[in-house]
Amino acid sequence: MTASGAELGERLGRRDLSAAPAALNLVEDRSPGARDEAARLLEAVSPGRLGGEAPAHLIGVTGPPGAGKSSLLGALVSEWRSSDRTVAVLAVDPSSKRSGGSLLGDRARIDHDPGDEGVLIRSTAAGGRLGGLAAPTREAAWALAAAYDIVVVETVGVGQSETDVEEVCDTVAVVVQPASGDTLQFLKAGIMEVPDVLVVTKADLGEAAQRAHRDLGSALTSLGEKVPVVSVSSLPPPSGIGDLIEALNDHRQTLDLSATRTRARRATALRELVAEHGEAALRALGGRRAAERALQEHDPGEDVPALVASLAKRAGR
Repeated sequence: MTASGAELGERLGRRDLSAAPAALNLVEDRSPGARDEAARLLEAVSPGRLGGEAPAHLIGVTGPPGAGKSSLLGALVSEWRSSDRTVAVLAVDPSSKRSGGSLLGDRARIDHDPGDEGVLIRSTAAGGRLGGLAAPTREAAWALAAAYDIVVVETVGVGQSETDVEEVCDTVAVVVQPASGDTLQFLKAGIMEVPDVLVVTKADLGEAAQRAHRDLGSALTSLGEKVPVVSVSSLPPPSGIGDLIEALNDHRQTLDLSATRTRARRATALRELVAEHGEAALRALGGRRAAERALQEHDPGEDVPALVASLAKRAGR
């Protein structure tokens, strides 16, 4: 007998990792019946039902293709597991503009023990949606955050259209590689506001990596930004991984987690309202600011589907 969304959510809330695959299958199913069950799942793992925010550290990892994100994640997963922390990785692969399909290769590229029940790695297609995240990825991250210690969302590319990882994750790490022009491209992309941690990969390249580290540090200083820059190498034996984890943890400690995630859920609800009902729904509410004021009336622990449903009802949709 197939478990209902509410049952799966309740199991995740008890940190039953065996419920995770079925929960992911449910949120990835976009049929109307499955959407209703997914909404019940998300309600079961909402802060209001859990008695507070989900315990996981939600971490976004983004950067250009070839920057070494998959190798880095393999080293991070190994380090987290050595301290007995459970880890889920949602790896978003690009979708083909012609077929809509995806290579879905990150699960194969990220080095991990497939027999380790404390690790879950799932690939999902970007689906052509701007923002770098597939529509179900946000729901998957929120669901898994109730059960795992660490949930990583690895996104495709870097750019102004791929920054909605901020709306899902507590901490965003942007990965650049030395001697590739990524540093200058990164600065030109206009996303200096996105990263909470900057990661220079391939530190084993020596001077080229050191130069990239210095360039980024100097650029951040000139802009008055206090973002840590960490150099790492994923080649055995890995180096800098402990420093990176410390930087990620330090950032998490600075957050008012409830306020941060409440803002993120409300921003996502507005995005989803427009995606489902169009800009006309916002106009029916009196515009974006009026919609934002309406969201302020809701309990901070309410989940995104409930927020979207409420706004749609107000808008007569």
